[in-house]
Amino acid sequence: MRRLADKELEKVASQKLIHLTTTGRKTRNPHTVELWFAFSKDKVYLSHEGSKTDWMKNIQNNDEVSFEIDGKNFRGRARMLEKGTQEAWEAKVALYEKYYGKAADGIIEDWFSLSRLIAVEPS
Repeated sequence: MRRLADKELEKVASQKLIHLTTTGRKTRNPHTVELWFAFSKDKVYLSHEGSKTDWMKNIQNNDEVSFEIDGKNFRGRARMLEKGTQEAWEAKVALYEKYYGKAADGIIEDWFSLSRLIAVEPS
């Protein structure tokens, strides 16, 4: 049986933006960022190109996050994905296809060559 959160996420999966809130690792204050996302295989996938940002460092310190999509609020646990794993590949494909459509594997790999990938498992 699918969880209610997954059913609700399916309803907003086509939206373009997610507002992800982490807890500041130093201040303990909420830290919210706006990102592109993809929902696939009961997970929310995010990516960021370049060095780790504050919100990414916050996730490594405390994996509990909240997020809002199209006015609907969710909670979950976030984690950085290891490069070269099957899950990282699935995240790349889900993100790329959502915003750009189908593409050859090489194009998708190149697009995410400098990116870090994050999975959020809704609770």
